[in-house]
Amino acid sequence: MAELAVDKHVKYILAVEKNKDSFESVVMDHLRMNGAYWGLTALDLLGKLDSVNVDEVISWILKCQHESGGFSGNIGHDPHILYTLSAVQVLALFNKLDVLDIDKVATYITGLQNEDGSFSGDMWGEVDTRFSYIAICCLSILCCLDKINVEKAVSYILSCKNLDGGFGCTPGGESHAGQIFCCVGALALTGSLHYVDKDLLGWWLCERQVKSGGLNGRPEKLPDVCYSWWVLSSLIMIDRVHWIDKEKLVKFILDCQDVENGGISDRPDDAVDVYHTYFGVAGLSLLNYPGLKAIDPAYALPVDVVNRIFFSG
Repeated sequence: MAELAVDKHVKYILAVEKNKDSFESVVMDHLRMNGAYWGLTALDLLGKLDSVNVDEVISWILKCQHESGGFSGNIGHDPHILYTLSAVQVLALFNKLDVLDIDKVATYITGLQNEDGSFSGDMWGEVDTRFSYIAICCLSILCCLDKINVEKAVSYILSCKNLDGGFGCTPGGESHAGQIFCCVGALALTGSLHYVDKDLLGWWLCERQVKSGGLNGRPEKLPDVCYSWWVLSSLIMIDRVHWIDKEKLVKFILDCQDVENGGISDRPDDAVDVYHTYFGVAGLSLLNYPGLKAIDPAYALPVDVVNRIFFSG
């Protein structure tokens, strides 16, 4: 079996950040905050976060914060709950949450909760269970979960549960592995996993493994490295990860590496990007791949970072 090309991946992630004129950098301009989270968390899992200039990153993040308390994907863009979580996660990686006005950020997120318990992504009002997870995860990291109506938030998530055990983006929406991660993660963080039919959902999730060993996001779809995170973390949270073939999944992820130039792609021999590089490394971390730091399946942050938030001081 191939090995993880750690040094090549580190070099690739650092190059993506530095080369502002590359195609990848240009198309990612509006979601650079997410890109920073993917790249920096991957570096931390690989044990190489010290190769980054912390002050530079923090200063850029703070320039992306708006009066409302929310963060945008880049300087001069509009704030959104998606980028707000990424900003908070990156600050947590560097142990710099103290640069935040926590009340201000918490107020921004709290203001996005709707009457039915759901969350909008921003002032324009799109509703999605992704935003429920993001709000709960972000407020939990900031130790402000009591600022929202948790009971209503949980109730809305449960209204998105389907007969196959999975979850959709809104009530009646098709089950999808990405949404399942968001709903299971939110339920885990609020101590509500007892509402999940773990055997039924576990069966749906383990059915996502295809012959190549990779995982897909819905029935009849191609496998994709990013589901090594969405499916696997969900299986771990509901204690059914032993239902898939871990060896075959490790091989699939490693086969998606560009061993010459670094980076990981969605499927073998496709073009690499920082998104799949992060989720490939994160998936390998969940699979206890040697040499990688452990990642928390609910917070999507290294376990030592989560422990530092909740158990230091």
